[in-house]
Amino acid sequence: MNPPTVIVRHPRENTNKCSVWPLRGRADVLFLPYPVSERPDLTGYLRLAAEGPPLSAADAGRGILLLDGSWRRADGMTRDFADVEPRSLSGWKTAYPRVSKLGTDPDNGLASVEALYIAYYLLGLPTGGLLDHYRWAEAFLAANAL
Repeated sequence: MNPPTVIVRHPRENTNKCSVWPLRGRADVLFLPYPVSERPDLTGYLRLAAEGPPLSAADAGRGILLLDGSWRRADGMTRDFADVEPRSLSGWKTAYPRVSKLGTDPDNGLASVEALYIAYYLLGLPTGGLLDHYRWAEAFLAANAL
């Protein structure tokens, strides 16, 4: 059994627009507010990131750390978790309508729930329920032939 997915949410993330917020209460997901006052043991975890080696089936059995915040705030959050090995998810298409006026979204950027879905998919974890409340789920699955 995999360790729970740890999602660290920035306080300025609007819960109404947050793609992973509907996952709260799941037994396999632990939400922590940022900044984290009591950091859990993240030994064996991988951090989903825009850069780094690609996530693959070879990473199965490891925990997932997802930092949930705008790309603009990601640098500060990433510094606090730089010791957790990054893994990227390149080649996947987002269905989330981007609105960054500062051009801070990376080309391979995904909505948090999209990144989590792809990570679960690649690691062979059950994806059921992850996209149930995601407005662009159908478009996301179609764009990625899933």
